[in-house]
Amino acid sequence: MHPDHPDHQPPPANRPVRRTIDPASAERRVGRHRAPEPPRRGPARSGPGRIAVATGVTCCLGLIGVAGVGESGPAHLEVREAVAERAAADQRASRDFTRRTPPAATALPPPAPAPSATPATKEPPRRPVAPKRPRPVAGLDQRQMDNAQAIVDVGREMKMPRRALVVAVSTAMQESNLYNLASDVLPESFDHPHQGSGSDHDSVGLFQQRPSSGWGTVAQLMRPAYAARAFYAALREVPGWEDMSVTAAAQAVQVSAYPDAYARHEKRATTVVAALV
Repeated sequence: MHPDHPDHQPPPANRPVRRTIDPASAERRVGRHRAPEPPRRGPARSGPGRIAVATGVTCCLGLIGVAGVGESGPAHLEVREAVAERAAADQRASRDFTRRTPPAATALPPPAPAPSATPATKEPPRRPVAPKRPRPVAGLDQRQMDNAQAIVDVGREMKMPRRALVVAVSTAMQESNLYNLASDVLPESFDHPHQGSGSDHDSVGLFQQRPSSGWGTVAQLMRPAYAARAFYAALREVPGWEDMSVTAAAQAVQVSAYPDAYARHEKRATTVVAALV
C-alpha cells in the first residue's frame, strides 16, 4: 500500500513488532533439540554456576516430561522421547558400573563331571557250593550217612529200582558197617582216603571187595562210588534177583561165609534209603 493512501497509518513507535514463530525454531528450543545459545557472561561461566544451571535444566526436563504425559502433539512426543532416552541412558550406566552377577547365575549348580572310563572290575570266581550233607538217621553217624548217600546216588544214576538200593545198603552195613576200610594185608590201601582198616584177606572198601578176585584195583575199590557201581553191575547179572529176599540177593553177589547176616540190616537200610531218595 502506498504511503500516501488515506488508509495507511504508520505503526506506533513504541508498539512491539510481532514475529511469527517458526515451529522448527520452537522445536529447537525444546528438549534435546534446543539450539545452543551464545555464551553469556555472568555466574553461568563459573563452576558453581554451571552446576546450578545443569541442575535446573534437569529439573525442568523432568517437569516437562510429567506435564506432557496426558497431552498430545509432536512437541510433547519429542519431550517424552527425550525423557525416555535419558532414563535409558542412566539405567545402562547404572548396570555398567554395578557389574554384579545375576542371582540366577549364582543359583545354578556346577556341571556334573563326566564319568571317567574306568575298567570294569573283574569279579572273583565264586567258590563251588558244597552239596548239603544228609542228616544221619537210623543210628548212623555223619560218615556212615555220607557213604550211604554215595551208594544210593550211584544206584539212581544206573536206574536201579529202590529194592536194589536197599540190598546194596544192607550189604555195606554187614561188610564194613558203612565205613570205607583199608586192609592190613594191603599196605598200599592206606595210601588212599580211608576210615579204618580190616584184616579179612585182601578185602577193601565199603563192600570188602577183593582185588585178587577181579573186582578192580586197590585204588578203584577204595573209592565208594566205584565200589557201589561194581556191586550194582554184579547184581544185575543175577537172574531173578528182583524176586529174591535181601539176604539171597546180597549173598548171590558177595558169596559170603555168613549168608543170613544181611537180613538183620534190611529194616535200617530201608529207613536210610527212604531218607535219601
